[in-house]
Amino acid sequence: MFDAAHALCYRVCGGLNMLTKMVEEDKEYRLPTSIIDSDHEEIAGFAEESVQGAEDPVEKAVKLYYAVRDGIWYDPYCPFYLPEHYRASNVLRNKRGYCVCKASLLCALGRACGIPTRIGFATVRNHLVTRQLLEMMGSDLFVYHGYTEFLLEGKWVMATPAFNKELCLMHKVVPLEFNGRENSMFQPYNLENKKFMEYVEYLGTYADVPVAAILKGWEKAYGKERVGQWIQALEQSAGKNLRRFEEEEVLKT
Repeated sequence: MFDAAHALCYRVCGGLNMLTKMVEEDKEYRLPTSIIDSDHEEIAGFAEESVQGAEDPVEKAVKLYYAVRDGIWYDPYCPFYLPEHYRASNVLRNKRGYCVCKASLLCALGRACGIPTRIGFATVRNHLVTRQLLEMMGSDLFVYHGYTEFLLEGKWVMATPAFNKELCLMHKVVPLEFNGRENSMFQPYNLENKKFMEYVEYLGTYADVPVAAILKGWEKAYGKERVGQWIQALEQSAGKNLRRFEEEEVLKT
């Protein structure tokens, strides 16, 4: 017979089981990986320096966000095809990276501060690209745009550190803010009320950077031959950047 005592036990045990499951799920978002190397001494040092004066996880996440947003310049022409290109300690050292690189770094910094952090992806349509980037990609659709999610005050909050303040001013877009309690997402319009960014599809969240999935998604969206040409050009340049994105002509699509 299922009496009140059994019902109480079911509720308590069920709650405990759910809590245990949540703790186990959060655990993978606290641990370092070979790419999101939150245990690297340079990552730990930069995290500690960045969160000085912060007393709680929300304040720490906010400080980390701005450290990555403006301390690492957005660069869509950086190498992208090997795990090491996304390794957080490398991104920190290079001070440049495209959205996934910057999201990986922010993810590592969050974990270094004990905050469960994961990386998420979406397909976005960028209406304010440069002429040179549009010609290279053959599309204004950015597949596997990367962002970061922090587990703060019991919920996952999105942070998008992709564009540094200087780049936003060039594109006449208000720099994207983050308060640790609300999702920080690209604005649909810029300061001139022209279309800026459109979220087309969400591609899920991960505990680590899925490099193979990113490459596969790009090959499908832009063509295997085109992606191969990008890789070949980077290898011929010994991994050095071929262009300066911040100096290019903004093209409104």
